[in-house]
Amino acid sequence: MTDQNVALMAHLMRRAGFGASRAELEDLAAQGYDSVVEGLLTPESQPNIDEDLMMRYFPSFHQAAAIEVNIQNWVYRMINTPRQLQEKMALFWHMIFCAGHSKIDSGWEMGRMIGMFREHGMGNFRDLLMLLSTSPAMMYYLDNTESHKVAVNENYGRELLELFSMGVGKDEAFNYSEDDVKACARAFTGWNVAPPYPPFPYGRSPWEFRYDPADHDESDKTFLGQTGNWNGEDIVNMVVEQSATARFIARHLYNFFVADEVPVPSWRQTPPKDPELIGRLEQSYYDSGYDISAMLRVLLTSDNFKNARFTKVKNPTEVVVGTLRMVGEHRGELKPGLFELSQYPRYMGMDLMNPPTVEGWHTGHEWIDSGTLVERINFAADFLGKTDLPGVQDMVERLRAQGDLAPEQFVEACADMVGCLNMSDETRSQLVAHAQKGGTVSSANQGDFTSRSGEMFQMIAATAEYQLG
Repeated sequence: MTDQNVALMAHLMRRAGFGASRAELEDLAAQGYDSVVEGLLTPESQPNIDEDLMMRYFPSFHQAAAIEVNIQNWVYRMINTPRQLQEKMALFWHMIFCAGHSKIDSGWEMGRMIGMFREHGMGNFRDLLMLLSTSPAMMYYLDNTESHKVAVNENYGRELLELFSMGVGKDEAFNYSEDDVKACARAFTGWNVAPPYPPFPYGRSPWEFRYDPADHDESDKTFLGQTGNWNGEDIVNMVVEQSATARFIARHLYNFFVADEVPVPSWRQTPPKDPELIGRLEQSYYDSGYDISAMLRVLLTSDNFKNARFTKVKNPTEVVVGTLRMVGEHRGELKPGLFELSQYPRYMGMDLMNPPTVEGWHTGHEWIDSGTLVERINFAADFLGKTDLPGVQDMVERLRAQGDLAPEQFVEACADMVGCLNMSDETRSQLVAHAQKGGTVSSANQGDFTSRSGEMFQMIAATAEYQLG
């Protein structure tokens, strides 16, 4: 029988982190749900990961190889950081504020952007939007470096409104006009980077934000009905006040943490799945002065969240990192093979630090096709079947401690170990039918018990239920 406190903790850690081992889940459950949530929301109360470790092992961090090194660095962080929600929020913002090395071609700048999401992603949304608007990587990625008062480029101004803050519309109405886009773009003229960006054989020179007042459009601009000589900071201040922005951020949080929504381009015509929770998140946005942690506290402590188990398709990074955390691979040590592991999300359709477009990845069932499903199953089954890994060994020993197990008991116990899975009757009957071929699993025969446990873990990894978080 599944311990309901452990099952709830497994749900929390899948969503607000990248999963946990069975031993960790039991320890966390003993602390109490609300206490664990507060710990997640205050990452500064948790020890930080060793910042020097990657530099020690990868001295090319600042140079041309930094693209690959940064991806390894990030995957290692996801696996090992005690600050799980902080790292999950870095991924959350990376999936919204999309920029990629296919254009930026600077691992150092991509690493700095992810670091910005990590450090500020749970703070004030206005501050985060200002940091994004002065990020050299984003300025270059969305062509604001090519926007001048005599030749305005609208790319950043458009995406700031459409994809980064307000969204195209809500409740079937539009949130802004084309004239607003033009005014927004004019307000950001003169926002550039220094030094210029020629490629170098050993990597780019570090960039910094540079404001050039001589290149800024000083004329009056009318934006969202307000007229003045607006600069980019004025635009950000007006944007964060909009009810559309509160709705946009609330729906993104719901889509990422609670249940899969329709794709973002459909949000104007399609109402939220859970208007009650969205409304509470919107209110928290204003009550807290645009504080993301306050919104997360409302979300994570809501019954809506607690009851929304296995309603989301895991994204590829969650599949990879969650599996590795469960089985104990690359936990607490940096060893050969990390680069290869860091590439697996790409094979499953999620090229970290290189989204397909500025719109990012479409989530939910769009993660799954015939090719990516094979990659997801093979990866999880491979690692869950490695009974020499510490996390798998621990799960096997916990199973053996229950004594001899009939096939039905064995299947339920294995599913409980692998994240307290909720299995459909069809899945359960198929797994039980397989287990019945070997009869009762005897705890006295350690070798056979271990072998059959590893095999059952692999079969569970191949179920539809394992793809849900």
